[in-house]
Amino acid sequence: MCGIAGFFGIGLSAPDAVLQAMGDAIRSRGPDDSGIFRSAEDGIGLVHRRLSIVDLSPAGHQPMQSSCRRYVIVFNGEIYNHPALREQLERAGQAPVWRGHSDTETLLAAIAAWGLRKALESAVGMFALALWDQEKRELSLARDRLGEKPLYYGRVAGGLAFASELKALRVIPGFVGEVNRQALALYMRHNYVPGPYCIYAGIDKLIPGSLVTFNRQHIASGNFPEPERFWSAAAAAKNGLVEPLQFSSADEAADALEQKLRATLRGQMMADVPLGAFLSGGVDSSTIVALMQAEARAGGAPPVKTFTIGFGEDAFDEARYAQAVARHLGTEHSELYVTSHDALAVIPELPAIYDEPFADSSQLPTCLVSRMARQQVTVALSGDGGDELFGGYDRYRMAQRLWAKLAAVPLPLRKALAGMLRSVPVNAWDALYGVAQPLLSVGMRSGFPGDKIHKGAGLLHSANPAELYLNLISHWQPDQVVLGNDPGTGLLQQWPDLPELFEQMMLFDSCSYLPDDILVKVDRAAMNVGLETRVPLLDHRLFEFAWKLPRQMKVRDGEAKWLLRRVLYRHVPRELIERPKMGFAVPLEQWLRGSLRDWAEALLDRSRLSRDGYFDPEPIRRKWAEHLSGRRNWRFLLWDVLMFNAWLDQQ
Repeated sequence: MCGIAGFFGIGLSAPDAVLQAMGDAIRSRGPDDSGIFRSAEDGIGLVHRRLSIVDLSPAGHQPMQSSCRRYVIVFNGEIYNHPALREQLERAGQAPVWRGHSDTETLLAAIAAWGLRKALESAVGMFALALWDQEKRELSLARDRLGEKPLYYGRVAGGLAFASELKALRVIPGFVGEVNRQALALYMRHNYVPGPYCIYAGIDKLIPGSLVTFNRQHIASGNFPEPERFWSAAAAAKNGLVEPLQFSSADEAADALEQKLRATLRGQMMADVPLGAFLSGGVDSSTIVALMQAEARAGGAPPVKTFTIGFGEDAFDEARYAQAVARHLGTEHSELYVTSHDALAVIPELPAIYDEPFADSSQLPTCLVSRMARQQVTVALSGDGGDELFGGYDRYRMAQRLWAKLAAVPLPLRKALAGMLRSVPVNAWDALYGVAQPLLSVGMRSGFPGDKIHKGAGLLHSANPAELYLNLISHWQPDQVVLGNDPGTGLLQQWPDLPELFEQMMLFDSCSYLPDDILVKVDRAAMNVGLETRVPLLDHRLFEFAWKLPRQMKVRDGEAKWLLRRVLYRHVPRELIERPKMGFAVPLEQWLRGSLRDWAEALLDRSRLSRDGYFDPEPIRRKWAEHLSGRRNWRFLLWDVLMFNAWLDQQ
């Protein structure tokens, strides 16, 4: 795991110093070593920061040149099947004289032998890379299939620049850094900036599973080529639905899944440094840890090191569940209980850590658990991806049921009903609920029904399933608060073309929410402290296998991740796992009214909001007042504004 950056065709008075500054900006991603390649004749510069994981010797130093001298690469990630690729090259007589045993050297040899595209298609792993072809004088950028590793690129100072994180681009003389208001509007809707958008105008995220190649003509004209796919999540999903797997029994299906999981883990547990895992006590992380522990025992290795975060507030504390799972499995377990003071200490660092506005509040415990893990290990495995692959989110089932009802009512009638519901103020709905609730015996949850009724009224406006889902998961509507934005169609143009809404939502999340929220959250938090994270459930072969499973293998009798649970319950008793899903949440509602109040007030100040000119202050100030009063819980919407303004202050 490392950090990469570089430029092509930018006229600089001190290019080596700029490359050094770009590398220094992302030093946390690779604290162990650094290197620079530059060709003044071609205007190309590459810089690499190394976190040594495989082959700790100087033979793993980057930028690395192929033995044929044609290619130079900077690489971030891991190729888990690189021993098999070496064997394949050797059998074909295409292997060079190996200098070391790094996966980067293997990939570079595969590129020299087969070409970039075939090498990427043959590689199993997570990566972002830049490859300079000295023969064709072309620069290629590529990113792994599901977006585990980040890569930004765009036009800067008249040329092309790229980097693992935006902070490496900001040090280039001539970088403008204008806020892209369309991206800001999307951020306020989703609480992250979805790819290929970036918060800066003129900069893009390279989409997962793609590569793009630039030559001098592209740089001179400013007409950059579109990325091309070497692997597509949508194509894998469609193929899986067309050719589903058939099993004679649930046990046979569970056997097949467990075999694939264990084979994946054998590859991902290889490292020349200490390795562990995050453990929340939920289905996904418990499955990964259970199988890691089984593999460790089979190989005579020490118990797996596991790490979890806890909170003093019972409603948010999963640490006790993780501890029970760890005790049953016999892992070497560590836990850290987090207070609001711990969170307050981390918050000033978040804009620099995430480098782009990012408002998933579970970033706080993720940063803290990464710091704790880094004290003992250099690599940590994570259970992320299970919800998207195995139908774990409640919203999938809820939206499917809701659309079935909405579709039976004509849209004009639904809009009229929505208008009626919204004509009654939120406070009036709350008052009606307060009067009626003692008379009802239906066990309604406490809360603010007016908010839910008004949001439900908004869902009635959905003209199709895609609009319903986007409205369901939205924070702010783009026209509610962002000034001067042109949100256009947002992400609707990326909506999957699959027959059923349930699968459409799973695939949409796999292509947007997963790479741009979940994986960003983990990557930035971990790499900020020099910790490599690996996500076994996102092995593309597992992804393809999961999409060949019939839906009843994912959700059955209201139970999500049904087949994954069958594997887990072979190793961990059901009673240690069965409980309502909590997620990696924090008690943000209370913190904003307490120890974080002064910090938040400064960022939400009316004059400050007006002066910046990005937001309409009125709806923000109204929600802040309602939140402080206890009449409403606007923690997520307020966190969106807070994280953007905190980021803006550091620009």
